[in-house]
Amino acid sequence: MKRGKNYIEKAKDRSRTVPVSPFSAIKWIKEHSFAKFDESVDLSINLGVDPKKADQIVRGTIVLPNGSGKVPKILVFAQGEKAAEAKNAGADYVGGDDLVEKVSGGWLDFDICISTPDMMKSVGKLGKVLGPRKLMPNPKSGTVTMEIEKTVREIKKGRLEFRTDKYGVIHISIGRVSFDANKLAENYSALIDAIIKAKPSTAKGKYIKSIYMSSTMGPSLKIDLNKSVESEMGEVA
Repeated sequence: MKRGKNYIEKAKDRSRTVPVSPFSAIKWIKEHSFAKFDESVDLSINLGVDPKKADQIVRGTIVLPNGSGKVPKILVFAQGEKAAEAKNAGADYVGGDDLVEKVSGGWLDFDICISTPDMMKSVGKLGKVLGPRKLMPNPKSGTVTMEIEKTVREIKKGRLEFRTDKYGVIHISIGRVSFDANKLAENYSALIDAIIKAKPSTAKGKYIKSIYMSSTMGPSLKIDLNKSVESEMGEVA
């Protein structure tokens, strides 16, 4: 892969193979960010699971302690009282069958889709539109629910869904490079704890095989799995 001058210059100051502590990686990424926008701090977490087996797919949700730095556009399929709840909680788009029809026509100006259970009969028709974009509401991810107000508020605050891809890797952001290092560290710790708790009972051997951290545009660092982020928190970013 061809890399730009800024990437190559920043990459001179890191090792591809020597692992570093999570907190040191966070500080390095903040110091070596070069994009003109507020880059996200991203993790690629390689798990020792077989994602071809349904009982070894790792998925869950987490409300990051300090948010993700992104305020997503939320669409809610609901009617009556639940539609009012969604609007009061800050959902960007709320509707019933009329909204289903709009989405079926190709309108996709939203990041997360939530539905009440009673709307799923209509929403299910959108599988071919929402499914490939990973926007289809699902009870396992908490996006098919009667707790509309709570769910919308949590997502606005920074709730994220994590899930292994077909290679057993979770790709997820823990915030922005503009965040204080301690806040990024708290988000990192909370996420890793959530992934450990989501370990399938059928998974054997080493569960977390490797973690790499990078900014959106920058080089990645290999994380030392034996180092705790809490042990270094409190240092000046």
